Amino acid sequence: MIRLKSESEIQELKKGGKILAGVLAKVKKAAKAGVTTVELDKMAEDEILLSGGQPSFKGYGEVNNPFPASLCTSVNEQLVHGVPGGYILKNGDILSLDLGMRFPKDHGLYTDMAVTIPVGKISQPAKNLIKVTKRALDVWLDNLKAGRDLFQIAKKVQDYVEVAGYSVVRDLVGHGVGHAVHEDPQIPNYFIPRAELILKEGMVLALEPMVSAGDYRIKTLNDNWTIVTLDKSLCAHFEHTVAITKRGCIVLTK
Repeated sequence: MIRLKSESEIQELKKGGKILAGVLAKVKKAAKAGVTTVELDKMAEDEILLSGGQPSFKGYGEVNNPFPASLCTSVNEQLVHGVPGGYILKNGDILSLDLGMRFPKDHGLYTDMAVTIPVGKISQPAKNLIKVTKRALDVWLDNLKAGRDLFQIAKKVQDYVEVAGYSVVRDLVGHGVGHAVHEDPQIPNYFIPRAELILKEGMVLALEPMVSAGDYRIKTLNDNWTIVTLDKSLCAHFEHTVAITKRGCIVLTK
Protein backbone atom coordinates (compact mmCIF):
# COMPACT_ATOMS: atom_id res chain seq x y z
CA MET A 1 0.00 0.00 0.00
CA ILE A 2 1.70 3.20 -1.19
CA ARG A 3 0.69 6.22 0.83
CA LEU A 4 0.79 9.50 -1.08
CA LYS A 5 1.82 12.62 0.82
CA SER A 6 -0.01 15.93 0.79
CA GLU A 7 1.66 19.21 -0.11
CA SER A 8 1.77 20.20 3.58
CA GLU A 9 3.39 16.86 4.48
CA ILE A 10 5.97 17.31 1.75
CA GLN A 11 6.81 20.74 3.13
CA GLU A 12 7.27 19.22 6.60
CA LEU A 13 9.48 16.51 5.12
CA LYS A 14 11.51 19.16 3.33
CA LYS A 15 12.04 21.00 6.62
CA GLY A 16 13.18 17.85 8.37
CA GLY A 17 15.28 16.76 5.40
CA LYS A 18 17.17 20.04 5.39
CA ILE A 19 18.01 19.61 9.07
CA LEU A 20 19.09 16.01 8.46
CA ALA A 21 21.36 17.09 5.61
CA GLY A 22 22.95 19.69 7.89
CA VAL A 23 23.61 17.10 10.58
CA LEU A 24 25.17 14.69 8.10
CA ALA A 25 27.36 17.49 6.70
CA LYS A 26 28.79 18.07 10.20
CA VAL A 27 29.44 14.35 10.65
CA LYS A 28 31.16 14.15 7.27
CA LYS A 29 33.46 17.01 8.23
CA ALA A 30 34.40 15.24 11.46
CA ALA A 31 35.13 11.90 9.78
CA LYS A 32 38.92 11.98 9.71
CA ALA A 33 41.73 9.54 10.39
CA GLY A 34 42.04 8.93 14.15
CA VAL A 35 38.31 9.35 14.88
CA THR A 36 36.25 6.36 16.00
CA THR A 37 32.94 5.49 14.42
CA VAL A 38 31.20 5.65 17.81
CA GLU A 39 32.35 9.27 18.16
CA LEU A 40 30.63 10.05 14.86
CA ASP A 41 27.49 8.32 16.08
CA LYS A 42 27.41 10.41 19.26
CA MET A 43 27.82 13.58 17.22
CA ALA A 44 24.97 12.62 14.90
CA GLU A 45 22.63 11.76 17.76
CA ASP A 46 23.46 14.89 19.74
CA GLU A 47 22.89 17.12 16.70
CA ILE A 48 19.56 15.49 15.85
CA LEU A 49 18.27 15.82 19.42
CA LEU A 50 19.47 19.43 19.59
CA SER A 51 17.49 20.19 16.42
CA GLY A 52 14.27 18.87 17.94
CA GLY A 53 14.31 15.63 16.00
CA GLN A 54 14.54 11.96 16.93
CA PRO A 55 17.04 9.47 15.45
CA SER A 56 14.96 6.93 13.55
CA PHE A 57 17.46 4.06 13.39
CA LYS A 58 18.21 3.70 17.10
CA GLY A 59 16.06 0.92 18.51
CA TYR A 60 14.77 -0.05 15.05
CA GLY A 61 14.35 -3.71 14.21
CA GLU A 62 13.51 -6.89 16.07
CA VAL A 63 12.79 -6.65 19.80
CA ASN A 64 15.64 -9.04 20.60
CA ASN A 65 18.15 -7.22 18.37
CA PRO A 66 17.32 -3.52 17.93
CA PHE A 67 19.83 -1.37 16.08
CA PRO A 68 22.01 0.08 18.87
CA ALA A 69 22.99 3.41 17.32
CA SER A 70 21.67 6.49 15.53
CA LEU A 71 24.15 6.41 12.65
CA CYS A 72 25.17 3.54 10.38
CA THR A 73 28.95 3.59 9.79
CA SER A 74 30.08 1.11 7.13
CA VAL A 75 33.78 0.92 6.25
CA ASN A 76 35.37 -0.45 3.04
CA GLU A 77 33.77 -3.86 2.33
CA GLN A 78 30.91 -3.04 4.72
CA LEU A 79 27.99 -1.97 2.56
CA VAL A 80 25.27 -0.83 4.97
CA HIS A 81 24.05 -1.09 8.58
CA GLY A 82 27.54 -0.94 10.05
CA VAL A 83 27.32 -0.65 13.83
CA PRO A 84 29.46 2.18 15.28
CA GLY A 85 32.09 1.11 17.78
CA GLY A 86 35.75 1.45 18.60
CA TYR A 87 37.00 1.22 15.02
CA ILE A 88 39.51 4.04 14.41
CA LEU A 89 39.26 5.51 10.93
CA LYS A 90 42.50 5.50 8.96
CA ASN A 91 43.78 7.12 5.80
CA GLY A 92 42.65 5.17 2.75
CA ASP A 93 39.33 4.01 4.21
CA ILE A 94 36.05 4.75 2.51
CA LEU A 95 33.15 5.32 4.88
CA SER A 96 29.41 5.10 4.27
CA LEU A 97 27.34 7.26 6.61
CA ASP A 98 23.60 6.50 6.68
CA LEU A 99 21.32 8.58 8.89
CA GLY A 100 17.57 8.82 9.44
CA MET A 101 15.47 11.20 11.51
CA ARG A 102 11.91 11.83 12.62
CA PHE A 103 11.08 15.53 12.76
CA PRO A 104 9.58 16.92 14.89
CA LYS A 105 10.51 14.45 17.59
CA ASP A 106 7.11 13.35 18.88
CA HIS A 107 4.73 13.50 15.92
CA GLY A 108 6.84 14.14 12.85
CA LEU A 109 7.73 12.53 9.55
CA TYR A 110 10.75 10.49 8.56
CA THR A 111 13.59 11.27 6.16
CA ASP A 112 16.65 9.22 5.32
CA MET A 113 19.95 9.87 3.51
CA ALA A 114 23.42 8.42 3.01
CA VAL A 115 26.81 9.29 1.53
CA THR A 116 30.09 7.48 1.01
CA ILE A 117 33.18 9.57 1.68
CA PRO A 118 36.97 9.21 1.57
CA VAL A 119 39.04 9.23 4.74
CA GLY A 120 42.23 11.08 3.90
CA LYS A 121 43.92 10.07 0.67
CA ILE A 122 42.26 7.07 -0.99
CA SER A 123 43.16 4.92 -3.98
CA GLN A 124 42.05 5.76 -7.50
CA PRO A 125 39.84 2.65 -7.68
CA ALA A 126 38.10 3.77 -4.50
CA LYS A 127 37.60 7.26 -5.95
CA ASN A 128 36.12 5.77 -9.10
CA LEU A 129 33.73 3.57 -7.12
CA ILE A 130 32.44 6.54 -5.11
CA LYS A 131 32.03 8.62 -8.28
CA VAL A 132 30.05 5.92 -10.10
CA THR A 133 27.78 5.24 -7.10
CA LYS A 134 27.02 8.94 -6.64
CA ARG A 135 26.28 9.23 -10.34
CA ALA A 136 23.94 6.24 -10.08
CA LEU A 137 21.87 8.27 -7.62
CA ASP A 138 21.91 11.16 -10.10
CA VAL A 139 20.50 8.81 -12.76
CA TRP A 140 17.54 8.23 -10.47
CA LEU A 141 17.06 11.92 -9.79
CA ASP A 142 17.35 12.89 -13.46
CA ASN A 143 14.64 10.45 -14.55
CA LEU A 144 12.02 10.51 -11.80
CA LYS A 145 8.68 11.99 -12.82
CA ALA A 146 5.00 11.25 -12.28
CA GLY A 147 3.74 8.94 -15.01
CA ARG A 148 7.03 7.12 -15.56
CA ASP A 149 7.68 3.47 -14.74
CA LEU A 150 10.00 3.04 -11.77
CA PHE A 151 11.42 -0.22 -13.13
CA GLN A 152 12.43 1.36 -16.42
CA ILE A 153 14.41 3.95 -14.45
CA ALA A 154 15.94 1.15 -12.37
CA LYS A 155 17.11 -0.39 -15.64
CA LYS A 156 18.89 2.87 -16.53
CA VAL A 157 20.62 2.79 -13.14
CA GLN A 158 21.69 -0.82 -13.57
CA ASP A 159 22.90 -0.22 -17.12
CA TYR A 160 24.97 2.77 -16.05
CA VAL A 161 26.63 0.91 -13.17
CA GLU A 162 27.38 -2.23 -15.14
CA VAL A 163 28.73 -0.41 -18.19
CA ALA A 164 31.10 1.36 -15.79
CA GLY A 165 32.36 -2.07 -14.68
CA TYR A 166 30.65 -2.41 -11.30
CA SER A 167 27.89 -4.55 -9.77
CA VAL A 168 24.47 -3.50 -8.46
CA VAL A 169 23.57 -5.13 -5.15
CA ARG A 170 20.39 -7.22 -5.57
CA ASP A 171 19.39 -8.20 -2.04
CA LEU A 172 18.90 -4.65 -0.71
CA VAL A 173 16.64 -1.96 -2.16
CA GLY A 174 15.37 1.56 -1.65
CA HIS A 175 11.91 2.18 -0.19
CA GLY A 176 9.06 4.53 0.47
CA VAL A 177 9.42 6.74 3.53
CA GLY A 178 7.55 9.43 5.44
CA HIS A 179 5.12 8.04 8.02
CA ALA A 180 7.50 5.20 8.88
CA VAL A 181 11.19 4.42 8.46
CA HIS A 182 10.30 1.96 5.69
CA GLU A 183 7.14 2.08 3.58
CA ASP A 184 6.01 0.64 0.28
CA PRO A 185 7.15 0.47 -2.43
CA GLN A 186 10.42 -1.41 -2.52
CA ILE A 187 12.79 0.21 -5.03
CA PRO A 188 15.41 -2.04 -6.62
CA ASN A 189 18.39 -0.56 -8.43
CA TYR A 190 18.08 -3.16 -11.17
CA PHE A 191 15.52 -4.20 -13.77
CA ILE A 192 12.91 -6.85 -13.00
CA PRO A 193 11.24 -8.22 -16.15
CA ARG A 194 7.44 -7.83 -16.31
CA ALA A 195 7.41 -5.63 -13.19
CA GLU A 196 5.79 -2.21 -13.43
CA LEU A 197 5.15 0.65 -11.03
CA ILE A 198 3.94 3.95 -12.42
CA LEU A 199 5.13 6.88 -10.34
CA LYS A 200 2.47 9.20 -8.93
CA GLU A 201 2.61 12.75 -7.69
CA GLY A 202 2.94 12.74 -3.90
CA MET A 203 5.05 9.60 -3.60
CA VAL A 204 7.97 10.07 -1.21
CA LEU A 205 10.84 7.69 -1.88
CA ALA A 206 14.27 6.92 -0.45
CA LEU A 207 16.46 6.17 -3.47
CA GLU A 208 19.68 4.39 -2.54
CA PRO A 209 21.97 2.78 -5.11
CA MET A 210 24.37 0.28 -3.52
CA VAL A 211 27.33 -0.66 -5.69
CA SER A 212 30.14 -3.21 -5.38
CA ALA A 213 33.51 -3.07 -7.09
CA GLY A 214 33.35 -6.88 -7.31
CA ASP A 215 30.57 -9.43 -6.87
CA TYR A 216 27.12 -8.12 -5.97
CA ARG A 217 26.45 -10.88 -3.43
CA ILE A 218 26.40 -9.92 0.25
CA LYS A 219 26.23 -11.48 3.72
CA THR A 220 25.37 -10.32 7.24
CA LEU A 221 27.96 -10.45 10.02
CA ASN A 222 27.44 -12.04 13.43
CA ASP A 223 26.02 -8.83 14.92
CA ASN A 224 23.00 -9.48 12.65
CA TRP A 225 23.25 -5.94 11.30
CA THR A 226 26.47 -5.20 9.44
CA ILE A 227 26.20 -6.23 5.78
CA VAL A 228 29.39 -6.85 3.81
CA THR A 229 30.26 -7.93 0.28
CA LEU A 230 30.72 -11.68 0.08
CA ASP A 231 34.05 -11.35 -1.75
CA LYS A 232 35.21 -8.48 0.53
CA SER A 233 35.35 -6.03 -2.37
CA LEU A 234 34.95 -2.30 -1.80
CA CYS A 235 31.40 -0.99 -1.95
CA ALA A 236 29.59 2.33 -1.75
CA HIS A 237 26.13 3.70 -0.98
CA PHE A 238 24.36 7.02 -1.61
CA GLU A 239 20.80 7.99 -0.70
CA HIS A 240 18.35 10.88 -0.89
CA THR A 241 14.71 11.19 0.12
CA VAL A 242 12.67 12.69 -2.72
CA ALA A 243 9.08 13.68 -3.50
CA ILE A 244 7.63 12.87 -6.93
CA THR A 245 6.06 15.76 -8.87
CA LYS A 246 4.51 16.20 -12.32
CA ARG A 247 7.73 17.76 -13.60
CA GLY A 248 10.34 15.60 -11.86
CA CYS A 249 11.27 15.22 -8.22
CA ILE A 250 12.11 17.42 -5.25
CA VAL A 251 15.16 16.34 -3.26
CA LEU A 252 14.05 16.72 0.35
CA THR A 253 17.39 15.89 2.00
CA LYS A 254 19.50 18.84 0.97
